[in-house]
Amino acid sequence: MLKKDTIEFFETLENTDLEDALKQLANYFSIDAVFSTSFSEEDQIISHVIFNNELPIEIFTLDTGRLFPETYSTWSATLEKYQKKITAYYPDANHLEDYIKENGPNAFYNAQELRKTCCHIRKVEPLKRAIKNKKLWITGIRAEHSANRTSMKMWEWDEQNSIFKFHPLLKWSSEEVKAYIYINQIPVNPLHAKGFVSIGCAPCTRAIKPGEDFRAGRWWWEDESKKECGLHHQ
Repeated sequence: MLKKDTIEFFETLENTDLEDALKQLANYFSIDAVFSTSFSEEDQIISHVIFNNELPIEIFTLDTGRLFPETYSTWSATLEKYQKKITAYYPDANHLEDYIKENGPNAFYNAQELRKTCCHIRKVEPLKRAIKNKKLWITGIRAEHSANRTSMKMWEWDEQNSIFKFHPLLKWSSEEVKAYIYINQIPVNPLHAKGFVSIGCAPCTRAIKPGEDFRAGRWWWEDESKKECGLHHQ
């Protein structure tokens, strides 16, 4: 059962600005709060606030082993700018070796179940290790990125992972994101300027065309209604 005071605390953050919200979350959850970054524009903004304010929120990333070179460059530029640490989680070597031995390195193109298994090995299982025994998982989710998110609240209880999730940028527009990045001179993935909105693994991500949906660049060979990797359910 969710504690009433925790729910009330989250509700007070609904209209709080980003910096104050993260400070209050760090104070309330202390070392039990973590933030997952994929080095997207949104994630870079949240990392900027955490690092600049030296908040006790661990920042971690999931290195699938199939990321773009530009993502690794953004990762390096972030470490150089802030001189702070980012924890990396990797797929279980035995599981990955077995999967590739049985199916090949690009099996995810052949069947959706093989793609989901790949996502589970490379992302879902490492995520579960990253958030194990934590109480709060902060994300860079924005409502603009999916029609399914228009009715989302800034906080939710993730029953599957038994953890609270908070989305501080949920209501931000793309214009606000870009303006904040420009003003604060935050390192960004150069792929964003080439039409990549959602940047994941290189074999599974492409640039989108003007007017295309945000998710059109991910797993483009699959049915539009079934595009998810298991990290988020919205």
